[in-house]
Amino acid sequence: MSSEILSKPFLKWAGGKYKLAGKINENLISGKRLVEPFVGSGAVFMNTSYSQYLLCDTNADLIGLYNNIKYKFDDLLVIVENLFSGEYNTEEMFYKLREEFNTLASEDVRKSAIFVYLNKHAFNGLCRYNSKGKFNVPYGKYTKPAMPKDELLAFKNKADIAEFKCQNFEQTFDELVEGDVVYCDPPYVPLSATSSFTSYASNEFGADEQEKLANCANEAKKKNIHVLISNHDLQITRELYSGAKVISFDVKRSIASKAKSRKHVGELLAVF
Repeated sequence: MSSEILSKPFLKWAGGKYKLAGKINENLISGKRLVEPFVGSGAVFMNTSYSQYLLCDTNADLIGLYNNIKYKFDDLLVIVENLFSGEYNTEEMFYKLREEFNTLASEDVRKSAIFVYLNKHAFNGLCRYNSKGKFNVPYGKYTKPAMPKDELLAFKNKADIAEFKCQNFEQTFDELVEGDVVYCDPPYVPLSATSSFTSYASNEFGADEQEKLANCANEAKKKNIHVLISNHDLQITRELYSGAKVISFDVKRSIASKAKSRKHVGELLAVF
């Protein structure tokens, strides 16, 4: 695939793949449909050129946002533009909107608009939920967060060739057909016992899920379906992906609580 970078995602995202899109592209093969079981910010979607996409995630609010961009963009944009007018960039308004966000259904257009607002106004652009499924990231105290209008428009213009579904990776693998190409960006195996960040969709993605994903990739490989998985370069991931070709490299984290914590860490791409 081409390594040309087409568009920047409109969402900030922990572990987002915009800066690695070129490297990921180099290791994807041609095909009719790209399938992403962990779509996240959509960076790979926006920087590839397949004719069809199946884009999935367990975060219902995220998938609700993407479907509202696809089907109700004009309504969404009016609300987003208002939320970025400046009057809502206060701590008081942030927490009022966060509370409202947690009362709305995932498919609600207003909830989707607030999602964009929270993404740009919350601390470090994190997307995190508590055990009750409530978004709980604190106010970020940014001077003047910019509304990502151009990036939203670019996403909308490409959304017509994509299907967005809220489901887990096993359900997504069950939908694969011959000719599909799969890119997986799961919650990474933590570098240490204290660095796990798996609660963005109010669920856990532990060792069992990592193993199930590797098994899904191996089964897809047997059906001649190309699968690419990103993860930390660790002994455990090397063992998990023993049936794949492994490409290792260093990256610099773009989201961390402190600038000095944004260090280079080893990552890998497993090519099945």
